[in-house]
Amino acid sequence: MGLEQYKDVWVFIECFQGKPKDVGFELMGQGRKLADGLKQNLCAVVIGKDVDEAVKEANYYGADKIYVVQGDEYANYSSDAYGNVFLQLCRKYKPNTILIGATINGRDLGSKVAVSLRTGLTADCTALFLEEETGNVVWERPAFGGNLYAQILCSETRPQMGTVRPCNFKKPEKVESNNAEIIRENIKMNSEDITTKLIEFLKSKDDLGIKIEEAEFIISGGRGMKAAENFAMLQELADVLGGTVGGSRAAVDAGWIPQTKQVGQTGKTVTPKIYIACGISGAVQHLAGMSSSDVIIAINKDASAPIFEVADYGLVGDVFEVVPAIIKEFRIAKNL
Repeated sequence: MGLEQYKDVWVFIECFQGKPKDVGFELMGQGRKLADGLKQNLCAVVIGKDVDEAVKEANYYGADKIYVVQGDEYANYSSDAYGNVFLQLCRKYKPNTILIGATINGRDLGSKVAVSLRTGLTADCTALFLEEETGNVVWERPAFGGNLYAQILCSETRPQMGTVRPCNFKKPEKVESNNAEIIRENIKMNSEDITTKLIEFLKSKDDLGIKIEEAEFIISGGRGMKAAENFAMLQELADVLGGTVGGSRAAVDAGWIPQTKQVGQTGKTVTPKIYIACGISGAVQHLAGMSSSDVIIAINKDASAPIFEVADYGLVGDVFEVVPAIIKEFRIAKNL
């Protein structure tokens, strides 16, 4: 089968307990650029139980078509059930390109589908664009610990697939007047064919506050914080601002903060309104996870620290003097 028979750009809208995750809508903006370049449709794929909200939002974020598969067996993600649905849809409609969020479930689904379809999958992409003359997507991802970026093509097979980090792109503007074609597929699966079962969902204690990937204000600490107890000062500033605390890999490796709070190449990619880096030198691996923040404020006593090259505002000084002063000023301003 020739590559020209594969059409359209698909975006998987991942849901959790019926609620759509933002990463799918972030990818709708990138999918639109690819679809327009290919002169093809942008399609959303929604799988789950009670996913009407996700379907409605996928329409608002610009889908031309929405493929919907609902059923009790899809209430919770499983590799068997979701993989089966996605494979059946791919074999029936033959998409050209598939974008999936690089979440735990997205990574699992992408690899299962790619292997079954005998096509390529580029994992953990941070950028992508189209070679319009060839129709190939250029998938860009960090390599060798973030010291260089690789550009990967899937030129011989289709669909071309990639998983993309959450919070790497901004969500496009909603268009509530959009009128996508909704295609509902009745794909059922026997419970005995689903080899993994969800017994109970336990929420991590690290998820009880504001998730770092969803926070508008992030106060991050690095090696310059010197000890775990000093992160209480950053938490105080985060509480005043209504944000959360993050950290560099050095802080995580030292055991000062949990790995779920790590920002950077081997942690989370974040795009808050304000990112305050405290005692962080600014290694390229860390910058890869936060350089798309709206405003970056760096506090470091080393005036030559690389973090100042990307910061919108830089304060050269002792973090243990600067941060308490900032907290004091915000408390005065808020009458706290």
